[in-house]
Amino acid sequence: MKLRVLGCSGAIAKDCRTTAFLLDHDLLVDAGTGVGDLTLDAMRQIDHVLLTHSHLDHVAALPLMVDAVAAQRTEPLHIHALPGTIAALQTHIFNDAIWPDFSRIPTPDQPFIRFHPIEVGQVLHFSGKCVEVLPAVHTVPAVAYAARSVAPGGSGRHWVFSGDTERNPAFWDRVNQLDVAMLVIETAFSNRERELAERSLHLSPEVLASELGHIAPGHRYPVYITHTKPAETELIMSEIERFNAAASDTPGGSHDIRWLRAGQEFTL
Repeated sequence: MKLRVLGCSGAIAKDCRTTAFLLDHDLLVDAGTGVGDLTLDAMRQIDHVLLTHSHLDHVAALPLMVDAVAAQRTEPLHIHALPGTIAALQTHIFNDAIWPDFSRIPTPDQPFIRFHPIEVGQVLHFSGKCVEVLPAVHTVPAVAYAARSVAPGGSGRHWVFSGDTERNPAFWDRVNQLDVAMLVIETAFSNRERELAERSLHLSPEVLASELGHIAPGHRYPVYITHTKPAETELIMSEIERFNAAASDTPGGSHDIRWLRAGQEFTL
């Protein structure tokens, strides 16, 4: 399974794209502004979109992508999300006021997009891939995902993406049962903005340190930091580096923490 990071920023700026990941050529996880860097041919090859939640930085490119390639597709684009996320998209975006309701055109029987409700704990199967829906804790209905290859020759190890979340013990309970190849976890705000992070249900480095403490003993894998605000990225990463260095002398030890960048590609 190949993973391409299209966007992983918490906001826009030059060279900053918001959240979107492409698994192989056909499965998009979130649809932030990073989708806009794909070619039309690459967009046409996407058959399924998994959304973590309805916030704009995770769905902004979805209506534009549908408009760009829908007429060239032979099948609808399948959008998988929580019922609350689907309701938000139908009410606020695909509503014929902000954007056409592509779930009903060109006809209700043969639309450009189809919505599929999901729930936490559900396991979804796509071409050569298996994706489990994990819990997230955010200001709107939200989920995380764990994806693995089931294709011949695949390792079967999981790519885990936290989505937007704050403290989330149920997430760690399940992640500790998985064979994790890499974890992508958000840290949207610096410690000086910790109160804002808590109110908006995002992580700051201090809370991230506590969350990583839930990783089961003996489990070690790369931890990639995503969703940093561009104006605070350097501060956030320096604060993470400090707590991680201090943890090297503790019983749990330090973690293999890295900064995720748009354009990176991984083979899982």
